Amino acid sequence: MKRIWEAAAYSADPIRRGWWQRTVVRPRFGALDGNRAAEVVVIGAGVTGLTAARLLAEAGVDVIVLDAEHPGFGASGRSGGFVCLGGARISNRGLESRHGDVARRDWRQAEKAAVDFTAEQIDTLGLKVDRHSEGETLLAHRPRDWESLKAQAQTIRRDYEVQPVLIGREDLAKHGLNGPFHGALTTPIGFAVNPLKYSTGLAKAAEEAGARIFAHSPATAITRGNGWQVSTPKGQVRCRKVIIATNGYSSEDLPDWMAGRYLPLQSSVLVTEPIPKALQAAQGWTSGQMAYDTRRMLHYFRLMPDGRFLFGMRGGLAQTAGAVARNRHAILRDFRKMFPAWAEVETPWYWSGLVCMTMPRTPFVGPVPGAEGLFAGFGYHGNGMAMGGYAGAILADLVQGRAPDRIYPLAMRHRPVSFPLGRFRRALMYPAYALYGVMDL
Repeated sequence: MKRIWEAAAYSADPIRRGWWQRTVVRPRFGALDGNRAAEVVVIGAGVTGLTAARLLAEAGVDVIVLDAEHPGFGASGRSGGFVCLGGARISNRGLESRHGDVARRDWRQAEKAAVDFTAEQIDTLGLKVDRHSEGETLLAHRPRDWESLKAQAQTIRRDYEVQPVLIGREDLAKHGLNGPFHGALTTPIGFAVNPLKYSTGLAKAAEEAGARIFAHSPATAITRGNGWQVSTPKGQVRCRKVIIATNGYSSEDLPDWMAGRYLPLQSSVLVTEPIPKALQAAQGWTSGQMAYDTRRMLHYFRLMPDGRFLFGMRGGLAQTAGAVARNRHAILRDFRKMFPAWAEVETPWYWSGLVCMTMPRTPFVGPVPGAEGLFAGFGYHGNGMAMGGYAGAILADLVQGRAPDRIYPLAMRHRPVSFPLGRFRRALMYPAYALYGVMDL
């Protein structure tokens, strides 16, 4: 594999002090040993791959899932657990100029449908995922952002056909949202989950449906010849079709078409010890809403059902010992600054993971050009809990040769061009993050 981050970023090191791993007893899946055959191979046992595998298996398709580590190892099992609108980092203006007004409307409706699909998976499969939060709340970190939220409320009504709720600064404390904010906008779509419980539940459901799941079986090569052959260190699988569902943990040569078309970015999370009710009241944050602020280098956070507080932050430029220490210091500094009443609360859990963006700032979900029988889904821009599963459902339909029975927007079919600088494209993050930091002041 040819990956563009340090090897440590793809190891278990970033989650050794993760909280989610303490909440789940993971099922054990063995490694592929020897040769196999299947109709479809899914590479990547995250939300996208597991959803596709489950639906394919339920349709009677013989499917094998391969993962370099184990189901839920990547972003699907270590994110903040926000099942929310998103999946792209493009404005309505950008969507309309590139694809037209109909495509803009289809994309926004697909975002909403992705949240509904996730809720449907959870309910249908009877998954226990510690669900909470009634929609998502965006908090203005500057006065001018509050003015923008007022205008954004109208856009939300048009795009998603729901009634958002605006909360002025003077009323934030009444809603249990007290902090250094100048107002809030709640969109009544979405909810929060324990992401590892969700992805683990999807793995069990896929296996029960008939999918064969192999852990610690990284795909090392994908070759054509009477269909496809996917190689791993201890065996190969011959198949008719392949789904690439590795997102931020992708490789430049699996397949070669992927080279340069995705950019992994780091996101980091800390979790506190349970915060007593009295201390929650002292800070004035008692809401269970999943929330995030208006910064480009955003913070995202929520008070979980057990009283622990999750606080995440975009950023991080490397997975070296020094970079990890600096990043942990930065996230802890921001947490204490934003929630000063909790400055002495213990924060023993800290981890990071890779999310994925594309050059057009929209996900790609569909057939890989010039490679019949090869499909991919990636590029959820840090919001893949809902959109990743939705993409998996679309891929399951496409692999079976049928048009998806759900909204499949043009924006998802747009083939991403390559980033500048090739394998050195991570260098683009340094000036971008510096600029975003200034713009957030």
